[in-house]
Amino acid sequence: MTTMLGISLAGRRVVLVGGGAVTGRRLPRFLDDGADILIVAPILSDDTRVLLERHGLRHESRPVRVDDVEDAWLVHTATGDPRVDAEVAAWCESRRILCINASNGAHGSARLTAESRAGDVVVGVMSDSGVDPRRAARLRDAIAGLLREGRLPLRRRRRSAAGRVDLVGGGPGPTDLMTIRGRRLLAEADVVVADRLGPADVLAELDSDVEVIDVGKRPGHHPVPQEEINQILVDRARLGLRVVRLKGGDPFVYGRGGEEVAACLAAGVPVEVVPGLTSVVSVPQAAGIPVTHRGTAVGFHVVNGQAEVTSSTLDALRDDSVTTVVLMGVAALRKLVSAAVEAGVPASRPVAIVENGHTPQQRTTRTTLGRAHLDAEAAQVRNPAVIVIGDVARASLLLGVHEEAGETVR
Repeated sequence: MTTMLGISLAGRRVVLVGGGAVTGRRLPRFLDDGADILIVAPILSDDTRVLLERHGLRHESRPVRVDDVEDAWLVHTATGDPRVDAEVAAWCESRRILCINASNGAHGSARLTAESRAGDVVVGVMSDSGVDPRRAARLRDAIAGLLREGRLPLRRRRRSAAGRVDLVGGGPGPTDLMTIRGRRLLAEADVVVADRLGPADVLAELDSDVEVIDVGKRPGHHPVPQEEINQILVDRARLGLRVVRLKGGDPFVYGRGGEEVAACLAAGVPVEVVPGLTSVVSVPQAAGIPVTHRGTAVGFHVVNGQAEVTSSTLDALRDDSVTTVVLMGVAALRKLVSAAVEAGVPASRPVAIVENGHTPQQRTTRTTLGRAHLDAEAAQVRNPAVIVIGDVARASLLLGVHEEAGETVR
């Protein structure tokens, strides 16, 4: 039988006997633990030598002696000679010093686990009967995959001394388009402050005692003002809770993420941002529209449709080689069309309006700039929608002239 322990080696002497490839592979784990390392080996592999020089480690360039292990908390022996390794293990056994024998793990008093980390959680895997590092590594990798995907419980059951806020970009909607880091942070969260357009399905995976606060905005209806959202984030974090601010798209693309970060920093609350797939690119992509395409568009200009039409937007619309992407622009489309045509933008400029991108309700309306507002009204286009203006919006750009399911060509 084997008992698995979590041992702190910070500041404690660890002696590595042998300087070959095995030592080179395992040395970083002891370095990460902050151990006081001594290497005893007449010859060093290239990897071991690089680490030794980089970290200024103590090295005795000679065969091992019994007195080398005297002050050690842990000894790792990997000389490549089973007889020497067995002798080192015997010295340690008689002195009650834990020893990892790389030549024969079953004859050492300690073994290294196959290890994985997720945030502040460390998972170790080893076999209780015999030594099977490949099996342990396969199981470690499987568990690590579940941890990265946020499919295993990672929450602390007690509040920590200091809370934190993570702004997580949820992408265009589907849970499997979220980042691995975002999924993991959700699995660790005590509180989730969620937008309407974030990946709603992922909320159903949360533990039942996770507080979910809906602050979603709808056109003309903002039930929770931004200042109040900022205060919610700060107040919950000050209670020692881990707070995830879950947003659709990317937090820094018209998501007011900058305002929320500034509020946290001003309050002394630790905060980080996890990027997400922005709808600027991902929603047109769902409809087969690249925002840039060699020979067609060399750049793209992003517009908040609720804002005034600026001179830079009109310049982009006039430029045949630039794609203009409009977010939150359905209600203001008539105003945009009027300003663009008046500024000399060709009325024939192709336009695609993609509603509910990456969902079963996705629909694309193809039209031209001059008719965009009329066709949008006729098709009863509704938010959330992304408007793409430019030659990349031509239906024939990639696949030839076509009419896909859920697509209206006018």
